[in-house]
Amino acid sequence: MTRSQSLRGPGLGRRGAAAWGASLAGLAVVLGAFGVHILGPILSSDRMNVWETAVRFQMYHALGLLVIGALPRSSRLAALLLLVGSLVFSGSLYILVLTGVAVLGAITPLGGLMQIAGWALLAFTLARGGEAAAD
Repeated sequence: MTRSQSLRGPGLGRRGAAAWGASLAGLAVVLGAFGVHILGPILSSDRMNVWETAVRFQMYHALGLLVIGALPRSSRLAALLLLVGSLVFSGSLYILVLTGVAVLGAITPLGGLMQIAGWALLAFTLARGGEAAAD
């Protein structure tokens, strides 16, 4: 397998994007339920709001990955940015809520920037007729 093939492997293709999207969506439901039933009674309303934001954004980006998986052609880089951005953004918020380590809040915007870049790249790719623009 060449380096180019490994970067363009099934993990970032249409099926991979859809599989990651479905996995993140299912996990968002689990984490949302965990937040409501387990954390809700013990967290402050501010921390619960942060948890709910993490779950909501995870679900949005899971749905974005499912859309990428349904498209006949799209950007693998857009899928990667949505996936990693979601893991960094929501993941840092989950850890922040669970640990109270406030410095993790400094990481969250990096995930948000990746998410924005992923959506922008997807929009650009779709505007060009579905031809992958950046990869």
